[in-house]
Amino acid sequence: MRRLAWIMMAAGLPATGFAQDAVIRIEAKRSEAAAAQAAANWDERFDDVVTFDLPRGWTAIGLGPFSPEEAEKRLQDMKSAQQIPQDSFVAIPGDDVILTPFAADAREALSEGELAPAAKDTATPVELPTGSYIRLQSLQSEAEARDALEEWRKTFPAAGLWALGNGWYSVALGPMTPEAAQGWLRAFNASGDVPGDAFASEAVEMGDILIEGQDPQLGLGEAVALPPLDQVQRVLKWAGRYDGDIDGKTGPMTRKAIATAVSDLRVSPDAGATIAELMRQRDAWRVEMGLSTLRDEATGLSLSAPMEKLSFDRAERALSIYKPRNGSGAALILFSQPGGQQELQDLAGLVTALGWVPRPERMVERGHILLRGANDDHISHAEGWVRDGRAEGFVLIWPGSDAQNQARIAAEITDSLTRHAPGANEARIADPATALTP
Repeated sequence: MRRLAWIMMAAGLPATGFAQDAVIRIEAKRSEAAAAQAAANWDERFDDVVTFDLPRGWTAIGLGPFSPEEAEKRLQDMKSAQQIPQDSFVAIPGDDVILTPFAADAREALSEGELAPAAKDTATPVELPTGSYIRLQSLQSEAEARDALEEWRKTFPAAGLWALGNGWYSVALGPMTPEAAQGWLRAFNASGDVPGDAFASEAVEMGDILIEGQDPQLGLGEAVALPPLDQVQRVLKWAGRYDGDIDGKTGPMTRKAIATAVSDLRVSPDAGATIAELMRQRDAWRVEMGLSTLRDEATGLSLSAPMEKLSFDRAERALSIYKPRNGSGAALILFSQPGGQQELQDLAGLVTALGWVPRPERMVERGHILLRGANDDHISHAEGWVRDGRAEGFVLIWPGSDAQNQARIAAEITDSLTRHAPGANEARIADPATALTP
């Protein structure tokens, strides 16, 4: 930096600091020559380029000085116009930091080779830290920064705390490759887990470690093509991350569910890779739960159900009832009868009166009804539809201690429930059920 400052002073420009003023940080370079060349390149586009020292021998290139308010406004304007890198940010240098303006005379000195190579340094070279970090939040008070770290670790347990060279403190996540830092920054922004002003920073810009974090193990992974959206919605519903319709259409609920899944699973910032992992988990879960295809002859309904936990009990009028097998605590009731909205609501009333869904929360709309309830022992889910002139649906009763599997099985039944034949329940057949393995 000594030679770079000499060039500026040779051009007749004062190398003085601008206390408490802000600058827009654009980039940083390790060598004086690289910093001078970068400053010259930016000087072709802007007339207020400055450079200043960073920790560990790095040099920052920026624009300024401005008031903090002016810097923020100009930063956003230039980012919107794509005039500067999207990871540029506003910095307030410390009182001991000298901002060195760049000028045309300095460019001429650079082009004429006056920036001579540095003398060979015979001292043991300093090993510079490598990798990139996602800066989650920066604060001026160390006490506030420590409190912020404790809060951030609820979302990112691997986060650490750094003392920056400008008197500020930063909660950050890393290290990781620069590509991974940019990819995960976009992913965490999309999920709302980090603020919009979070940015990626190189390790050499991080200052000193106050509280060491852990390796967040955030890699890029391989990009995978996203399946059709109806399949995406199904697996997100199974995972409890999506509660909308399976319509194969992109919308805010679907986009938010995908972004949340990417952030929560943290296998890759790529949405396709995340959905592929969810599908792999669902396939393994289906095997573990013993799901198979149930074709119920009494109601004419076909669905995917945990038949290892259920045993056919009896058929009564519009109902086909499956009791717990081997003390599983699970039960399933299928219902189907000719009719419309009134018959559907009558069936919902019967379900409530029999206590199959205790203290239910109801959602009633034309052609569809949903009841959810629980007591100390069980969680229940009842859902019905009016389809092709019939009121049909199911009630799932599940042990209260296993809420996650209850929600997943209810989603599987909702997604798979179809009619395979006309209902035979009016005929009062003796044993209407058969279970088919996939």
